[in-house]
Amino acid sequence: MENKLDFRGVNIKIVDEGTGLPVLLLHGYLESSEIWKSLSDQLKDVFRIIRIDLPGHGESGLFHNIHTMEIMAETTRFVMDALFIDKCVLIGHSMGGYVTLAFAEHYPERLLGFVLFHSTPFADTEEKKRARDREIELIKQGKKNLIIDTNVPELFAGDNLGLYGRDLEKIKEIARRTPEEGIIAVLEGMKNRPGRTTIIKNSKIPFMVILGKKDNHIQFESIKSKLELNHPGELCILENSGHMGFIEEPGKSAEMIKSFVRRCSGK
Repeated sequence: MENKLDFRGVNIKIVDEGTGLPVLLLHGYLESSEIWKSLSDQLKDVFRIIRIDLPGHGESGLFHNIHTMEIMAETTRFVMDALFIDKCVLIGHSMGGYVTLAFAEHYPERLLGFVLFHSTPFADTEEKKRARDREIELIKQGKKNLIIDTNVPELFAGDNLGLYGRDLEKIKEIARRTPEEGIIAVLEGMKNRPGRTTIIKNSKIPFMVILGKKDNHIQFESIKSKLELNHPGELCILENSGHMGFIEEPGKSAEMIKSFVRRCSGK
């Protein structure tokens, strides 16, 4: 079921399917809730799956000229409240993982567990901040399509580009529908977000980090060596994936999620 919820005068689109333990899915930069459809179809027979268009993306409205990870985490909490969900498992892809960590910092009592899917707890490096500034300038110059045509193919492992051409074009289509103001707002928010390694180190809540061994955006060996996971934490590796494991290795990704959510529920 699709619905739009009013949060502070802004429409937030959600898709709510299935029954059982609630699992909320948060998409990444230049994406929307559509990105999760295939994974959702594999999970909704077992769990209640809620997909959210984060502010400024998909069919959700814009709050400010900067969308911090905190305002997007607050939006997620609002969705839970509106749907009478006390606790959930929260899964964030890439930028959605940054939002997930902000949620875990501010609302840990609302979580049964969380997943960082091709995401990290580290703040942007100075080099990455400069790259985001360049993208902002290109957007302001009306060159959104240049960013899309450059960034989207890099989401997939080079070995997989020929296999997922239809998915690649679908992601480009979603990105093209993303308003320029929304793109700039999240670029500013990601650029200025703090690192949240302490959440990973100190969490008492079960969590899982999923990395793709062939990720062009997250250097696998470097990130793996820097991650310090405490006892509830679990690192899972997708051997044949880039940054889109739930598309590149859908069956394995779904099984990882199912196993983790069942662990969170105590089953």
